[in-house]
Amino acid sequence: MTEKPEISVIVPFYNEEGNVLPLVQRVLDALRHRPSKIELVLVDDCSTDATWDRITQARSDDPRVRGIRHGRNRGQSAALWTGFMASRGSILATLDGDLQNDPADFPEMLRHLESCDMVCGARTRRADTWVRKASSVIARWARRTALRSEFLDTGCNLRVFRKTVLASLPAFDGLHRFMPILAQNAGAMVKEIPVRHHPRASGTSKYGVWNRLGRGIRDLVMVGLFLRRQLKVLVPHGDSELDSPAQKQ
Repeated sequence: MTEKPEISVIVPFYNEEGNVLPLVQRVLDALRHRPSKIELVLVDDCSTDATWDRITQARSDDPRVRGIRHGRNRGQSAALWTGFMASRGSILATLDGDLQNDPADFPEMLRHLESCDMVCGARTRRADTWVRKASSVIARWARRTALRSEFLDTGCNLRVFRKTVLASLPAFDGLHRFMPILAQNAGAMVKEIPVRHHPRASGTSKYGVWNRLGRGIRDLVMVGLFLRRQLKVLVPHGDSELDSPAQKQ
């Protein structure tokens, strides 16, 4: 694959062998009418099952698929960041590897992206266990209280955004839960739209209330401090350039 794509779809996987091939096909189907070139960047976060074998198979089936494998398990944020750094498109799209996010929402999100810098999904009807729903409610309340965030669902990883937004994002473990907040605070125009959510068909969830609680509290403190000192590094959408010193006089 030599031609530079416009859209890079980044998917982190950890022990999702049964979901890799169906997900790849659904993403390609969802973007089949997109005239621009696309690539799928599949990142295996050192799975212990056959996830990497399925990624290898997907790569041989379609040259638009690329695979990257971590030598050790580093977490979802690290897998996403690896995909960001390897991506070649000017537009990045992300979704979870468990098939609960629906790639069919990408076309509508891309339409909204024409007037902003980042479009995030909000799961209005979550097809999850009560444990995951409860943990998300607690996390949403905590972010709203500590960070004054009005986003409905920053935990939804179905997103499309301009690659320039990466300049505003610090790389840290837990980044994926705060991307819209950090991007908006840096000057990006961020939209949130309703998206579909499906029950998990294969594999098991890696998240719950207790394995996120301590880390979530630490992340809230750290992100809260960072937001107060974060530089506005992005040009507001629609502006061609930042004010020059001459314009400010």
